Amino acid sequence: MAVLLLVDDDAELTRQALSLARSLGDVEAIAAAPSDLPVERLHLAEGLDAYAPGAWATAVEEVIDRLSPSAVVAAGTNRGNEVLAHVAARRDLPFAANCTAVDGDTVTRVRWGGSLLEEARLHSPLPLLSAAPHAVAAADGAGSPAVESFTPALRESDLAVQVSEHVDTVVSGVSLAEAKVVVSGGRGVGSADGFGILEELAGLLDAAVGCSRVVTSAGWRPHTDQVGQTGTKVSPDLYIACGISGATQHIAGCKGAKKILAINSDVEAPILASADYAVIGDLTEIVPAITAELRKVKAP
Repeated sequence: MAVLLLVDDDAELTRQALSLARSLGDVEAIAAAPSDLPVERLHLAEGLDAYAPGAWATAVEEVIDRLSPSAVVAAGTNRGNEVLAHVAARRDLPFAANCTAVDGDTVTRVRWGGSLLEEARLHSPLPLLSAAPHAVAAADGAGSPAVESFTPALRESDLAVQVSEHVDTVVSGVSLAEAKVVVSGGRGVGSADGFGILEELAGLLDAAVGCSRVVTSAGWRPHTDQVGQTGTKVSPDLYIACGISGATQHIAGCKGAKKILAINSDVEAPILASADYAVIGDLTEIVPAITAELRKVKAP
């Protein structure tokens, strides 16, 4: 039996999910638009231009009934997890999210914001799985799969929730997700004005400015600046954490960094366990000192 892959709008994460699906067998895919993924067959669901989780779940269910797959796999994105959660609820099936490997009925998956890997036994006639982002190598190559178009029989309730508009985030300077250096601040920065010295340092390093969840909760920075499990996951060459305690949820967002420099006055701050380098002291003195040295180096 084939494995059914749900094609997400995130191409890179879809290819990671494809690698996981390939470990289970030959792959067929369901998508709302043509794709050159190297799969056996593409089930093209027409009429799904606007994203609606209920409508997508109905489309997936129709292909399940037609194909009788051995498993259904999606990228571990908000969309992939949401659609499979709908399918699981409708079919009274378990759903294993954020998987890194599957061996028979045993799944390995990321838990607790990336702080541990869990091995669990999945008891299901139809495994529903999502691939943990950036935990599986992406499949490469392109293909010309056979295409079977169909129009899912949607009910009115399937469209009760749908995306009506996309609002692009206005980003000035370097994008947080793509930055090679990120200067991030937490509660220890003290206030919205306190981020001024971080922005000055970031300007010299051509870096993006990030923050922890407590900062966005306090209204000091917008949510778009948040690094963490419920924010942006970053993977810069250098992550400079200023006044950040290092809760598990925050580490889940910055653990992809090649090097972490922590600046903190608390010698027992949890982030020090994840840091490659640490400076213990008052960030309002340390950060300007680093900035001053950088200015000297950059001076003609």
